[in-house]
Amino acid sequence: MLKKGNLRWWIIGLVTLGTILNYLARSTLSVAAPTLKEEFSMSTEEYSWVVLAFQASYTVMQTVAGGILDALGTRLGFFLFAVGWAFSNMAHAFSTGVWSLAFFRGLLGATEAAAIPAGAKSVSEWFPPKEKPLATSLFQMGTSVGNMIAPPLVAFCILYWGWESSFIVTGALSLIWAFVWYWGYRTPQEHSRLSDSERAYIEQGRANDEVQAKPATRTEVLKSRSFWAIAVPRFLAEPAWQTFNFFIPLYLVAVWKLDLKSIALWAWLPFLAADFGSLAAGLFPAWLQKRGASLLASRKITMALGALCMIGPACIGLAGSPELAIALFCIGGFAHQMLNGALITLCTDVFDSKTVGTASGMAGTIAWTGGMLFTFLIGQSADTYGYNPLFVALAALDLVGAAVLWGLLRERKK
Repeated sequence: MLKKGNLRWWIIGLVTLGTILNYLARSTLSVAAPTLKEEFSMSTEEYSWVVLAFQASYTVMQTVAGGILDALGTRLGFFLFAVGWAFSNMAHAFSTGVWSLAFFRGLLGATEAAAIPAGAKSVSEWFPPKEKPLATSLFQMGTSVGNMIAPPLVAFCILYWGWESSFIVTGALSLIWAFVWYWGYRTPQEHSRLSDSERAYIEQGRANDEVQAKPATRTEVLKSRSFWAIAVPRFLAEPAWQTFNFFIPLYLVAVWKLDLKSIALWAWLPFLAADFGSLAAGLFPAWLQKRGASLLASRKITMALGALCMIGPACIGLAGSPELAIALFCIGGFAHQMLNGALITLCTDVFDSKTVGTASGMAGTIAWTGGMLFTFLIGQSADTYGYNPLFVALAALDLVGAAVLWGLLRERKK
């Protein structure tokens, strides 16, 4: 047994902090949306176009970002993207209408696209297979923590300093983190503070990595059955997270007539539940493996259980109070992060650390295409038909995604 150090957990803590600030920046708009709709006289459809500007650029850039991270390395690549999203977010404060807001939103999407591929690449570089689910769940928790912090922080900024200040503050925090990242991150081969014993533990674990074939090029990734087993369920699952991110405040205003202070009080709770979902995605596979499940089966079971839990938010239309609606959103946040954590971890299981940025980025592009199409559907139908049919559709999509994962992803033949 090798004596292990803890530097790798400090590294994933740094990744998690970056993910928190990434999602805090992007969530600023959703909390400020009721204020900006009034400020710029926006309809829900026009707001959906602003959201789509972010989603479109994010969708395209995830593949590009993954390739850049593999080419430049995680340290420099993530730093450049973080500086970009910090300034793009602060630029929102200079918006004068719908179209300028959409332009800055597009810039933010293009630069924020590196977060998940960079997190997955960091896990692949620093962790042996048995620790990858927990490491992935930790940095994925940053997505919900960022969303959880946004309502009280952004509402405070708007109430005391105006809506412009909310974008300046959240962007400045990301800029500070970018320089901390560049100072603190190195690969295990380069990090001067990594002990010999921990380095040996990481390398030994990776040498014993029992995963499937590891395609080396983008074309080989696209031809891989395993890639599509991950990408298609992510395409079907992403609409739920996009809806929770961008439309919970608007739903609470439109359906339950809550004000900004009430949104700050309630809207963060689904993202707290999402943290527990991320944690479950990290711990449940290890529990299953101790009871005889294979590595891939443990991920597949975790994803399927999360998909079943999505039946909760499908029932939001039956809620008789905003408190019950928030409780069902909480089940949805838990469910999505549980299933999504399993899918992101699978990318680090199936692909080599030199390829995982590209593979994760391309899977992210496909996922965000699904989210973007669903946002367009919300913009076209929410004001006319309400949100309830959309929530039912989210659960159905995740259940189909679970079936696709089980159908396509097979164990490697001995």
